[in-house]
Amino acid sequence: MRIEKRQGHEGTGPGAITPDGCAVELYTRLPVGDEPDIITAAVPAGAHILELGSGVGRMTHPLLERGFTVTAVDESPEMLQRIRGARTICSTIEDLHLDRDPGETFDVVMLASFLVHTGDPEERRAILRSCARHVAEGGCVLIQREGEDWHTNVPRERVDPSGFTLRIVSAEPVGDGVNSVHAEYEFPDATWTQTFLSRPLTRDQFEEALREAGLRVDRYLTGDGVWVRAVKG
Repeated sequence: MRIEKRQGHEGTGPGAITPDGCAVELYTRLPVGDEPDIITAAVPAGAHILELGSGVGRMTHPLLERGFTVTAVDESPEMLQRIRGARTICSTIEDLHLDRDPGETFDVVMLASFLVHTGDPEERRAILRSCARHVAEGGCVLIQREGEDWHTNVPRERVDPSGFTLRIVSAEPVGDGVNSVHAEYEFPDATWTQTFLSRPLTRDQFEEALREAGLRVDRYLTGDGVWVRAVKG
């Protein structure tokens, strides 16, 4: 499967670039933060996790090490080639239908990487419907949101302890409540850039989007509201 470049998304730098502007080699270098600990604390031990938008497995591999079973979904075959130890499926999130005969659902569905903020509201609805149809009864959906000042606190820069610098250079309005965000990742030996479209969502807008998909917030997992546990209903 080959996905065409997504409008408004582009990336530069060494190696393969995915349709949404992500550089495969860059994502192999990014360190794991505290996300696996947040996830582990929010779900049952040994749960089967459907990871939507897995990329190269930055979170997949730590979750496998913690005893979870992971099915990793990404639209980029180049990303999926970097994953070891998990079942992989090459698909867009919105077109995924593992719930069809024989009807496969999962204890946990995970939507990280701020994918809920896609600029196209119809795409967001389709993504959240995919989350809802793939979560088992009694299961949960874990969603990563943008921080409240993510689009207003620009430009900003963070030097990571592992040795690279991340800059969010700009977040410029392009109409209909959508911003074009430009990011730079500078390493000692290489630099990557990514430009992508993102729709800021207030907490109320986010919760309404969940309701449209038949989901509701169970609880916010972090004090900044970035990680959320949702359930059906």
